[in-house]
Amino acid sequence: MQTDKVSILDLPFKDKLFRFAYNIVGNVQDAEDIMQELLIKIWNRQEQYSGLDNKEAWCMTVTRNLAIDKVRSRKINTKDIDEFHHIRDHDHTQDKQMEADESLKFVMDLVNDLPEKQRMIIHLRDVEGYSYKEIAEMLDTSLDFVKVSLHRARKSLKDELLKRNFKKYDT
Repeated sequence: MQTDKVSILDLPFKDKLFRFAYNIVGNVQDAEDIMQELLIKIWNRQEQYSGLDNKEAWCMTVTRNLAIDKVRSRKINTKDIDEFHHIRDHDHTQDKQMEADESLKFVMDLVNDLPEKQRMIIHLRDVEGYSYKEIAEMLDTSLDFVKVSLHRARKSLKDELLKRNFKKYDT
């Protein structure tokens, strides 16, 4: 019986959960705390967890709730996630790399300025690759809300990029 509990805690999607928590709370220590709290919840509810059809969606929902609770308890608005998103291409020259880094920072600043729900939906869809249905389950909302929010977030980003004459760098 003891080995069953250990295998339950070996989550194949733990990196996604950590990135999702980090995206919400904005720092590594709080994201690690959230992961520990999640593992404790799984440990304490082993029977319920074992019977779940979609363990990943359940874990994402619990992670989201724990992260939001953590942010609310701090009463700090965390938006800066650009430490988390690094794109490195070692074939670029130093000046091209600097331009690409500035462009990424600019885009990440725009993403960070989105409303919280849109920011979470963009992260879950475009970074983590979840389907609309999975996102709706994780955020406990309708499929239509997810689609509309994602469309509005992308449109907002596009409009802001066009407004500032942002040009994509050729690679």
